[in-house]
Amino acid sequence: MARRGWTDEGDPLSGGSSYSQMEDPRRFAGGAAAGPYTAPEPTERGSLVRPYAMTGGRVAPRTALAMEALVSSATSAQADLSALTPEKQAISTLCRQVRSVAEIAAMLRMPLGVARIVIADMAAEGLVQVHHPQLETGKPDLNLLERVLSGLRRL
Repeated sequence: MARRGWTDEGDPLSGGSSYSQMEDPRRFAGGAAAGPYTAPEPTERGSLVRPYAMTGGRVAPRTALAMEALVSSATSAQADLSALTPEKQAISTLCRQVRSVAEIAAMLRMPLGVARIVIADMAAEGLVQVHHPQLETGKPDLNLLERVLSGLRRL
């Protein structure tokens, strides 16, 4: 009986080697590969902790925290941060300069919702200070909007 589709020579389940050639991205770059392909090492290590684990399963901060709120560190540069989680250590270090919640999330490559929860927790613990923008006319300050837009463009 004749087989349709894959033949034995290209079927990876029967020991064929067609997939080994397809896995080499150099094959698609306009030429044959000159030797065995070795995948490059990743340049950045992703977080091994899932976002919901960082927040204890919560999906919203305990207190309202806008993405344009400014955050500054309440700890000194010499403070021992070793008892904190790596995320809280990174946020505390970043906030030695005043930054918006959106900037912190972008710089740490952390989902905005997760950053809001962690920052709100840190504010409750006294590790950071949150400065809510004052809306004199009921509208956001133009400088603030430009700063947020500039931060988003840097993403």
